[in-house]
Amino acid sequence: MVTVILCAAGSGTRANLPENKILHELNGMPVLCYALSAFAPYADEILVACREEDEARILPLLAPFPARTVRGGATRTETVFCALREAHGDTVLVHDAARPFVTPEVIENCLFSVKTYGSGVCAVPLTDTVACVDSHGEIADMPPRKTLYALQTPQSFLTKDLRAAYEKAFAEKREKDFTDDSGVYAAYIGRPRICAGDRRNKKLTYPEDLLPAERVGFGVDTHAFAHQEEIDRGIARLNLNYITLCGVTVPSDRALLAHSDGDVAVHALMDALLSAIGERDIGYHFPDTDSEYQGISSMLLLGRVMDMVRAKSFKVANVSIAILAERPRLSPYIGAMKKALSASLGCENVAIAAGTNEKLGYIGEGRGITAYATVLLK
Repeated sequence: MVTVILCAAGSGTRANLPENKILHELNGMPVLCYALSAFAPYADEILVACREEDEARILPLLAPFPARTVRGGATRTETVFCALREAHGDTVLVHDAARPFVTPEVIENCLFSVKTYGSGVCAVPLTDTVACVDSHGEIADMPPRKTLYALQTPQSFLTKDLRAAYEKAFAEKREKDFTDDSGVYAAYIGRPRICAGDRRNKKLTYPEDLLPAERVGFGVDTHAFAHQEEIDRGIARLNLNYITLCGVTVPSDRALLAHSDGDVAVHALMDALLSAIGERDIGYHFPDTDSEYQGISSMLLLGRVMDMVRAKSFKVANVSIAILAERPRLSPYIGAMKKALSASLGCENVAIAAGTNEKLGYIGEGRGITAYATVLLK
């Protein structure tokens, strides 16, 4: 019989939340539900160790699962010990409920390890050099990186062994000496065995960790072709023999009417990116009443938008742009457009489609161009 203990008695202080972070919604679902869903196929019972003040909100979330609540303690060590006293399984997996991205492979690795070796602590090799620092802020030692691993949860043990280890730790009043279960086990039972973890299995701790894993944005923009009278009045570019799309010069018998370089496709893309990160549109950030943007390259502005995207810890995973234009003919320039955008976005997954409007409306009459853009951010 397998018991899963989900440690859920935190307060969310470091995440700067007004609630326990396991109740915070991530992509439309409370963080706790991710862990419940992940462990349900493997568990005979799930014990959610929580605070009394969170119990009323947690209980409705447990209905689809073999789960119940137990009261946690003031520290993680105390919380696990409280849950261990109510565990019925002969094998126990202890997991931080704030690790919502645990995979079936990681859980299965832990179960295999505890069955084979009596313990299983998922871990990943460290890629950063680690230093031990003294009280003066100076590096005192640098352990060999090849021997160092970052421990994650779940951590799996025979219940009788882990319970006995915790009982000894509390009897000796050493409960504050430990930060996870493997430390308690190592102090009183023996050396725990590590098994393969996953770098995606991160613990949500700080505000940036709680950003949605993916975001979608949509943008649309239209520019009209300039007429001679607009050029004469000085409100359109004098050059009539090209337009700019996705940073690429495309021969054209008329220019697009615009304050900047009139790159309608990039404008749609910038609005899609801004909407995905919850920002206002390009008219707000780069107003056409500001002389700074007179004739400016839209690819330069795209770079500024990408700085905003990266500042919110996102990267572009996919871009799709559709350009509707009766003229000029765009197909010979699609490859160059994709290359230019890929370099600016740091993303190879860029799709650009170009089509006409079958002679219908302002596009079909050759009076303007419209572009649509969707983006996926991770």
